[in-house]
Formats: sequence, C-alpha cells, structure tokens
Amino acid sequence: MPKGRTRRTARIVSRITAAEAARAVRSRGGRPGRRPAPEAAKLERAQGIRHTLEELGPLYIKVGQILATRPDFVPQYVRDELENLNDQARIEPFSCFESVLKQDLGPDWQTGFQEIRTEEPLGSASLAQVYKAVDAGGRPCVIKVQRPEAREAVLGDMTVLKTAVGLFGRAAPHFSEVVDVSAMLEVLFTVMHDELDFTREARNMKVARRAAKGFKRVCVPKALTATPRVLVQTFAEGTPVNRVKPDELSTKQRKAIAYQLMEFMFRGYFLDRRFHADPHPGNIIISAEGKAHLIDWGMVGRIDRGTSIATLGVFLALAQNDGAAMARQWVNLGTATPWSNPSAFIQDISRIVPHWTDASLAELNFGVALMTLLRHSSRRGIQITPLTSVVGKSVANIEGSVRCLYPELKLSTALHGTLQDVMRDLILETLSGEQAAQTALHLLSTLTQGPAQLQASLTDLSTRQLTLQTRNNLGDPVQAGRRHRGVAPINTLPALAMGAAYLRARHRKKNC
Repeated sequence: MPKGRTRRTARIVSRITAAEAARAVRSRGGRPGRRPAPEAAKLERAQGIRHTLEELGPLYIKVGQILATRPDFVPQYVRDELENLNDQARIEPFSCFESVLKQDLGPDWQTGFQEIRTEEPLGSASLAQVYKAVDAGGRPCVIKVQRPEAREAVLGDMTVLKTAVGLFGRAAPHFSEVVDVSAMLEVLFTVMHDELDFTREARNMKVARRAAKGFKRVCVPKALTATPRVLVQTFAEGTPVNRVKPDELSTKQRKAIAYQLMEFMFRGYFLDRRFHADPHPGNIIISAEGKAHLIDWGMVGRIDRGTSIATLGVFLALAQNDGAAMARQWVNLGTATPWSNPSAFIQDISRIVPHWTDASLAELNFGVALMTLLRHSSRRGIQITPLTSVVGKSVANIEGSVRCLYPELKLSTALHGTLQDVMRDLILETLSGEQAAQTALHLLSTLTQGPAQLQASLTDLSTRQLTLQTRNNLGDPVQAGRRHRGVAPINTLPALAMGAAYLRARHRKKNC
C-alpha cells in the first residue's frame, strides 16, 4: 500500500507542479496586457493547492487545515483558501457500505434498525458516510460507516508523508529549528488514528458527555453501538449554527448558548485537557429549544498539564492587557533556538496586545490573533510546541462558529465567566495526593543531583575545562539560509561569578 500511495502522491504533486510552472511562465512571458493580475495569480495558485490537498485525501486535508493556522510560514492568501478546505467527498451508494456493516455488526445487522434512509446520506466525508435511521426501539439515531479501505489509505499516506518530511528536514535545517514539522505531524497522526477507530470516538463522546453535564445549553450525542468502522449514536435534531435564521432564537438565547459554548471549550483546554479539535459550524447543531449539540468527536486534542497552564496564562494576559506577561507565557510553550531573541518578542507582543484586549468577535478574529503570536515568535527564533497548532485550530473553529450566533461575544468576558471554576479545580488538583507526590519527587531529585552537578561544574572551572557559549548577535533577523551564532543563557552570569569566587579562594589557599 505505501508504494502505491507514493506513486499516487507523486503523480498528483507532479501535476500541480507542472501547472504552477505553467502559471509562472504565463505571468512572466507574453504581452503585459495579457499577463494575469498578481492577485488573480495568487488566487489561482492557492486554489490549486487546496484542490490538490482535497484530491490527495483525508490526511492531507487535515494537514491543510493545520497549515491554515500557521501564519509563521504560510502566506496569508494561501491560508485564506485553506480555510475553505472541507472533508466532503463524492457520495457513494449505500450498497458500497453494506459489507462493512455486515463485517462489523454481524450478518443480521439489519434487525437492529426499523428504518435507514439510504437514499441520501446526512453527510459524506472522505473517511465515512453518515445516514439517519431509527433503531429497533424506535429511537432516532445516526449510523456512521467508514469507507472500505479508508484506514489502509490513510496509514499508507502517513508513511509517505513521514518520509517526505524527513527529507525536507535534512534539506532545510534552519527552518526545522523553528518549526518542528515532524513533531507537528506526529500530533496530527495521533488525532487521525482516533478518527480511524470509531470505538475511540465513542469513548471521546462518553467523556465529553460527562463534561457537558454542568452546562444547560451544551449537549453531546450518546454512542449506542461502536465498532472500529461503525458508530451508531443518538440523533441531534436541529440546524447547523451557521444556518440558524435571525428570527429563530432570541438574543438572550443566542448569548447564553455562545458563552456556554466558549466556557465548555475553555474547560476542555484548561481542566480536562481533552477538547473538540474541530468545532466548525457543521459540527455544532442548534436545536429549537436553544441548545447546542456538539457532534463528530473523532478529532479530539489532548494537551499536558504544563502546556495547558501556560495556554491559560496566555489567555489571562490577553484579558488583562498585559503584553509582556502574554509573551512570557508564550515563550513557556516553546523552546529557544540558538539565535532566539525573547526580549524583542516581548516588545512585539506588547505593541499589539492593547488592540486585542476587550474586543468582541465582530471586531477581532481571536483565532487569527492567537496564530499571529506564532509568526512573531518564529521570527524571533522561538520554537513552539506543535500542540499549539491543534489548540489554535480549535480556537479558530469555535470562534467562527460562535460568531455566526452571537458576534458581540467577548473572549475576555467568557474567560472571566469560567475562571473561578477553573482556578478552583486547578488549586484542588495541585493539592491532590498525586500532584504532591510528584512535587516531592521533583524536589528530592533536585536535592540529590544538585550537589553532584555543582561539584562537577566547579571541578571543570578549576581545571579550566568549562566551556561557555557567548552571544553577540542580539537582534539578528531570522533569514533563511543564514547561519546564526551561539547563545549564552542569561543565567551564565551567576555561574561566572560563582566560578570566579571559587578560583580566587583556591588561589588564596595555595599562597597560604
């Protein structure tokens, strides 16, 4: 399968490369009046990239969706087009899926349903098709069936893409210092593995249903039956959030739904550390009773405690109009490269944060603002964890969905609405037995290893074998192909002072 996918990928990419070369010839040659306008040429190029990703299949569509959140290395006109990526696919007749139903649910699978509307699916994505049905007990439900051979195709594409990224990393080491494409792919692959196994999606739904119990306006469907390739769940009656008519809900209802959706997502980012990674308008169904149903839990993001707390710090600093604090928390999410300049990054963010604070969704695209941090941090040589891309994609999606319903929502107000519960639970978590044990182990490790490390450093100083890196390129711009000099961390100054005192003491001892 990987060899076949390699040939297929090479054929499709070769075609778009040839088309791009032809566009370049047309734009440079010919009469000036017949040359395509620059904006038209950009649009044609961006559309070509989007169409290619859609043709390559579901894995590449997800890659494109992630790239749409990376202003640090993807041009604006390309990101605008990638935002239009959808996972729609050609509708196949129901008969193509009957073999999957028979293999996963058994030969008598039809007895579990009174009715299945096979003439037209509710949705047709590159991984599966979805049908409305009624189960044997008369309950409305949805059947999600994976396309035959979809799993093999995605796994084959993963192998191809991993190989291609490895070659790219060796060819562009400077770029890879700031953007860890391999790690970003690993995060994406983990998410895609969940989407390929519907039993995992069912577990995600179960966890999300528990988290939604505290929200009157937020609901999650219930998984009724789950196999790796078939998922039966309760039917969410309503309208996608971007199709709700102005007169269908009152302003009070819209406001309540919007703020509860944001608070639910905040809880996922900062407490549960499991969140819906793809809450676009098609995945949020608004019922006539004024409730939001979050569907399609195949793509779920997971983040660790440290990343979650640092992300919370970024949001809090934004709400408090504290650009310096926001920049420092962002730096905590990443890793400094040998040529990083955190001071310049803090200055960058301090200039733009006042324009973001207290703005409504109608005034500012917060998802794009969050990703703007990526562009500035990359320019200043700070490599950010690839988990940030998944969080950024989720924030951009939920913000776009909520904007359709209540554009007056303010992110800072939504954060303050849930902050008390978040901080209470974080404090209780910190005081828990497990966290206390972890803190004690960390302290014990520091006490055990600290003297030995200090003695080794002092020994190196006394024998003049201690190597220090210095930096004299403060403010060097990040330029492709340019080699940057080394960096000395600021904390080397106390070490130098301590070392000088140690050598002075030894010298006095020898002269006594």
